[in-house]
Amino acid sequence: MAVTTTLTTTALLTAPVAHATPDIPADDGARITDERRPAPRTVDLTISSPAVGGAVPVRVLTPPNWSPTANRTWPVLYLLQGVGDDYTSWTRETDVEELSADTDVLVVMPDAGRAGWYTDWYNDGRGGTPKWETFHTTELLQLIERNYRGSTTRSVAGLSAGGTGALNYAAKHPGLFRAAASYSGLLSTQFIGVPQFIYTTVLREGLDPFGPWGREALVPQVWSANNPKSLAEALRGTQLYVSFGNGFKGPLDTSWLTLDPFETIVGTTAPDFVARVRQLGIPITVNAYGGGTHTWKYWQRELHASWPMLVSALR
Repeated sequence: MAVTTTLTTTALLTAPVAHATPDIPADDGARITDERRPAPRTVDLTISSPAVGGAVPVRVLTPPNWSPTANRTWPVLYLLQGVGDDYTSWTRETDVEELSADTDVLVVMPDAGRAGWYTDWYNDGRGGTPKWETFHTTELLQLIERNYRGSTTRSVAGLSAGGTGALNYAAKHPGLFRAAASYSGLLSTQFIGVPQFIYTTVLREGLDPFGPWGREALVPQVWSANNPKSLAEALRGTQLYVSFGNGFKGPLDTSWLTLDPFETIVGTTAPDFVARVRQLGIPITVNAYGGGTHTWKYWQRELHASWPMLVSALR
């Protein structure tokens, strides 16, 4: 889903630094090929990924006293971007660097393609690259744990399409994440009109609109296997936070616009997911805040609101 700022995936990088980490590859050969440090706690990595079929950038915020040669490990919070943006979005648009400054947690912000939708692409049944889910849930986790002293204690949060990805990853890989949060995510992807909306988000990035999951009318089982609502039972045992607005002008909006269609779609469909989770008796924290648009002002606020849950789950 769209975000308010559209950038290319070109990284804001400084000169490369000496490779400070052990340089241990993932099981499939994925490896860190470059490290750059644009700020004292910020490390930008380039990962050669067989799953994606190319180089993928990742931004890491290291905690106080972190060292790649330490005898200890650090729990990890993964933050997922929205469609049409890149791995720099969280540090560019929020105060996550300051928010995490006194937290003993690694914060990892991977790229997810311009419209990757956090899935191993169906590609008309052929499979193949890009395999974003494999990159995020296997290659990246192994590299962070083997090279950056990340532990197997993890939380995940995402905005917009990243919110969809966060809950899908938690549901499809039970036990991988202790907590998962979605800010304005599409959580009922087979709701009337939602597949068509998702097609447009992929098409506008110049990609095959049916690449991620095919045509929903022809392969509904593929969509169901990647639909947070359909996967809700698998979220039992994961601490959950979900927030969304209704697209109408809210307290943080200054624009003259009175309706944001993106958040209207989210606000119409997210209750479908919430109802299913509650029907299953799964605990969930929900902030259906009413007036509010599909913009960073609200996601910044929700990051702060869910931060205690995301971090406490790591302790």
